[in-house]
This record gives sequence, C-alpha cells and structure tokens, in this order.
Amino acid sequence: MRLLFVHQNFPGQFKHLAPALAARGHEVVAMTMKANQPAQWNGVRLVPYAVGRASTPGIHPWLIDVETKVIRGEAAYRAALQMREQGYTPDAIVAHPGWGESLFIKDVWPQARLGIYAEFHYHPEGADLGFDPEFPGTDDASAPRMRVKNINNLLHFEVADAGLSPTRWQADAFPGPFRDRITVVHDGIDTAALAPNPGVKLALDGHELTRADEVVTFVNRNLEPYRGYHVFMRSLPTLLRERPNARVLIVGGTATGYGRAPPQGTTWRDVFLAEVRPRLREEDLKRIHFLGSLPYDKFVALLQLSTVHVYLTYPFVLSWSLLEAMSIGCAVVASDTAPVREAIRDGDNGVLVPFFEPERLAGEIARLLADPAARGRLGAKARSDVIERYDLLTRCLPAQVAWVEGLAR
Repeated sequence: MRLLFVHQNFPGQFKHLAPALAARGHEVVAMTMKANQPAQWNGVRLVPYAVGRASTPGIHPWLIDVETKVIRGEAAYRAALQMREQGYTPDAIVAHPGWGESLFIKDVWPQARLGIYAEFHYHPEGADLGFDPEFPGTDDASAPRMRVKNINNLLHFEVADAGLSPTRWQADAFPGPFRDRITVVHDGIDTAALAPNPGVKLALDGHELTRADEVVTFVNRNLEPYRGYHVFMRSLPTLLRERPNARVLIVGGTATGYGRAPPQGTTWRDVFLAEVRPRLREEDLKRIHFLGSLPYDKFVALLQLSTVHVYLTYPFVLSWSLLEAMSIGCAVVASDTAPVREAIRDGDNGVLVPFFEPERLAGEIARLLADPAARGRLGAKARSDVIERYDLLTRCLPAQVAWVEGLAR
C-alpha cells in the first residue's frame, strides 16, 4: 500500500510507526517542513515543503492562529499537487493536523483515506484553560477565542475518516460524532531501552552521583506553570529542610511552550527561583541544580539515577517523560490531574497529590525518600504497568500498524 505521512516536524509522533510500516513492505512517504533532510529516512521517502508567506500584519487577533494554519495548509496543498502531477497517489494519509498542514490534503487526493492524530481539542473550561487561578488565561473573550481556535479541528472532522489519540482523556475531549471515530493507542514506550540501571553514575559539580545518593528529579521541555514548575519550586524550601542530603536535579529549557509568557526580560525559571530564594538557606540553594535541556541518553541516565521523580501538569497533553520515568522504575510523585490518573493509581504504582499543594508535595517526596521499601514497590509496579499497557513493541506499535493498515483497506 502507498502510505503518506504529513507532519511539519516529521517524524514527531510517527518516529516508530512510519519505519515499521516501511519494514512491512509498504511504500511510505512523508511530507515535512524540515529543511536540509536526506531523501530517505529509515525506509521513508521525505518530501520537504515550505510556506510562501507570513501572517498578515494587523489581522484580528482571534484569527492569527487560523490564518497561520491556512498558510501552512496551502503550502502542503501545493506540494501535494506537485506530487500528484508526478504520478503519486496514496491509499491512506496519516497526519498530525495541529499546524494545519493537512487541511486541504483530501482536496488533492479525495479517494485516499485520512487518519488524523487527535491530540487536543480546546475547551474554555474543564481542561487547561482557567485551571490555575494564578494564571487564569481567561477573560470575557475566552470562549469565542477557543471556538475560533478549534476551527482547524472542525474542518478536519469534515474530511477525516478516523482519529488516533494517545490517552482516553484526550480522545474524550473531542466532540461527537467524531469522538466515535477515535482509537486510543499511546505512541509507545521502549521499555527495553528505558529500564533500571543500578550502576548508573552522573558527574555533577565535581561530585559523582550514584543510586546511593538521594536525588529528586523534575523534567519538563520548558520550565513553566503548565507543567507545575511553580508548584515544584514552592515545595523545595520545606523538602530541603527535611532532607538535608537530597539533591534536586531540574531539567528543562527557559522558553515558553504553553500558556502565558513570563514578564518581559525574565524567564519562569528565574521568576520562581527568586520567589523561593528568601526561604532557602545558602547550603540548600547549592543543592538545586538546573541542568537545562539534556541529550536523550543523559536524560535516560538522569531518570535511572532518580530516587524520587516528580511530574506535575495542568489537565493537558500527557508528557512522554512520565511514562518513560515509570518504565525505568522510578518512584513517581505526580499531580492528581487528567490524564495523569490514566497512568498512575495513587499508592499502587505512584503517588498522586493535589496540584496546588506544594507543602503536601514536599511531604510526599520526603516520605518516599525515607522509605526505600515503598519506593521499590511503587517503582516495580510502575514498570510492570508500563510494560503491560504502553510497551512499544508488544502493545502500541502493533495496534498503530493495524490501525493504519485498516484505514488503508
């Protein structure tokens, strides 16, 4: 079968799926906005394309997001027309619609079946928007802005034949009747590679950390409120007083990925570090280590070193890092928010705490740091659950492949 992937940052969520389909003998092509790519990647032929214009200056602010997606959709549309003129016609198209690239793809190939990665549908309440009263992000125009932002999803629903979501909560956020066309399959976790390593070591400030050290880890792509960075930082003065030997290793960049930007000239990392600094003794401050963004192998080693791993998030897209930490066997303390509750059951394979209670968070982390038996039990159950429910090779990838092949048929 001829299978076409559309993703502006390919492979993205399809990094395992597209090569697996190519290995099964399908002709797999991917359209991407990445420049300077090779012609082939893991059996997948890459077709680059580029946008031809920027957004219109002075456009109505509610329409900026929509226009950006239309511009990207037009670019992919024109690249697809060229592919059609060269004789290419796919049997099925798998697209991440989040940036608009696949808006007009069925106008080029109306007979091809289209499956979309149904990652997130916006709501003015009940999800991320308005969840955090400190950063409400709401005003009298919130509801109409969210409705306009969902135009991209709604236009895709008219032409898409099926959807794929990584969690049930994300799937259920989409409206009916399209919700009934969504299959829930996670992207998958390589549990063989993401496994415990008792001999792991990490050099830090002239000291070599091992599993014998007390290490608290916190990982985000970017350090920002959406992923609970402010709550975590507010827990540290209490935690570090209670655990005088603990070291806190924080991974994440300083850009803004989601939500409101910090005050001009600052970063969220520095804003909340400055907030808690008066409550930190100098010796405690020295035990907080900001590691920035890490290469993936260093990130894995960090999780393997972790004594307690902390994951916090608004009700939003679930981070891969949570399941990766569970696969490694980390004892996890996480926020009691959706969709975290799909992965963690409190007291069974991790610990859930209310998102807005930093003192409670500090107490649960400290309790686990003092209890090796509890950590071992939670970590072992976390790993077994990820192997059973989210393993890439035995669970998720076969289901994804079946979904695509069924779509094409």
